[in-house]
Amino acid sequence: MMKKITRHYKKMKIAYIKVAVFAIFANILFFPNFHKLVSTGDNIFTVYLNDVQVGVVGDPEQVDKCLIAARKRLAGTSDELVLADSEVSYEGDEVLWGVVDDNSVITANMTAVLRQSVKETLNRSYTVKINEYTVNLSSAEEVLALLQASINKYDNEHDYYVDLVLDGERELNVLTTQIYSTKEHQEEEEAAEEVMTSVGIDAALDEMFTDVEPDVEKDFSDYELGLKTLQFGDTVEVVESYLQDDEITSLEKAIEEVTKEKEKEQIYEVVSGDTLSEIAEKNEIPLADLIAMNETIDNENSMIRVGDELIVTVPEPELSVERTEEVYYEEDYEAEIIYIDNDDWYTTQTQTLQEPSAGHRRVVANVSYRNNEEVVRDILKEEITYEAVPKIVERGTKIPPTYIKPISGGRQSSGFGRRKAPTKGASTYHKGIDWATPVGTAVMASSAGTVAKAGWGSGYGYVVYINHADGRQTRYGHLSKVLVSPGQTVSQGQKIALSGNTGVSTGPHVHFEILINGTQVNPLNYLN
Repeated sequence: MMKKITRHYKKMKIAYIKVAVFAIFANILFFPNFHKLVSTGDNIFTVYLNDVQVGVVGDPEQVDKCLIAARKRLAGTSDELVLADSEVSYEGDEVLWGVVDDNSVITANMTAVLRQSVKETLNRSYTVKINEYTVNLSSAEEVLALLQASINKYDNEHDYYVDLVLDGERELNVLTTQIYSTKEHQEEEEAAEEVMTSVGIDAALDEMFTDVEPDVEKDFSDYELGLKTLQFGDTVEVVESYLQDDEITSLEKAIEEVTKEKEKEQIYEVVSGDTLSEIAEKNEIPLADLIAMNETIDNENSMIRVGDELIVTVPEPELSVERTEEVYYEEDYEAEIIYIDNDDWYTTQTQTLQEPSAGHRRVVANVSYRNNEEVVRDILKEEITYEAVPKIVERGTKIPPTYIKPISGGRQSSGFGRRKAPTKGASTYHKGIDWATPVGTAVMASSAGTVAKAGWGSGYGYVVYINHADGRQTRYGHLSKVLVSPGQTVSQGQKIALSGNTGVSTGPHVHFEILINGTQVNPLNYLN
């Protein structure tokens, strides 16, 4: 009995093994996710996205395809740019047989994980760059509205409109601006229609008569006054971008920022006749601010020359507009000054020979502006109602003599003007400049001239007086020794005496005066 049972058991065991083997092969044939894997180390991988299991694969390269597909699905749910965290990791294992997931399953699982991991949504927007200023707007329509607001300030009739065009000089897709005239556009269309309809002999006759028609001077009524040209004075660049909500500026605020005038630094070139106060007034800034902005200017009396460049501030918007207007006006005008040169006079000498009087005229002109500031005025037609009488001035051409400090070194011990009398017999109004210096210091002629006096001068002690070609006189006092004689001609810088302590004096020094028309002036205003 035991033998039969054992034999039957063996038969069942063999049958079971056969069924199992058959089931394995059937599973291989009918269930493709069950794979025989090649033993090469880790050959099956559990995939995680943001630490969440999304499937099992036999080849890690298929994960990238699934992630790209999942991102596309997520992006398809919004018109804007969606950002989400996507950190992929694996856990590998080595098995003989393994079950892997289909790509569609992994993609679906990844999409669900990404949807839960959305970081932020970036809005499609436009960045406008004007010089160093940038502003972000939500649409191209808002960009055009901003630019249009900048020109509408000067275009009351709305004859011009702005459009965005591709900048052909840039390799990247950068937009720039183009301003069009509706009137010119309409005229071009009408001209094109005329060309189409005017053919044959009519067109030839029109062209012939146009060529021979003489130019006739236009009357004032023939001019079409108003805005003639309009363009931006700054380069505008527009690029498409993706930004967060808090990075986008509202249209109203952008218009205010771009069109509002702000103080900006510019360079002003000094022209003939300019003074610091006139430059400050012309640019509508306080004189103290003008001095503070320019390191080369110490105070309101600092010297400026034609061609010097000064920093000034002018009110300008972020986006400047340049325009030309044809205007009619009547005005009183001044004729240009007529100068008569006199080679025997110094340039400091002038005489008015004829006083001016204003004239009156009617004018049509093209006036060019940058924002509200006039840049150029070109007169197209002028009719004089009555002529202006010019001012006639005779002026010298000779360069006047210069004046130098009469000693080297020294310490200024007394200035020009009112003072407390330093010693008995001294005047309370000092008519020159004193420099304290040791006895025997060389005293030089401040300018070339002829010695008028050389010797004792009472309170001045030993003195030298020199007359100069421009009518001025210089005086040198309290000398210890005189080295020139009356009538002697001296050159600038020539030694004429030695310093001392003679006359009414409190110590070794040189007293120096400059006289114009017999009256002492402050020498420091004339020394080079």
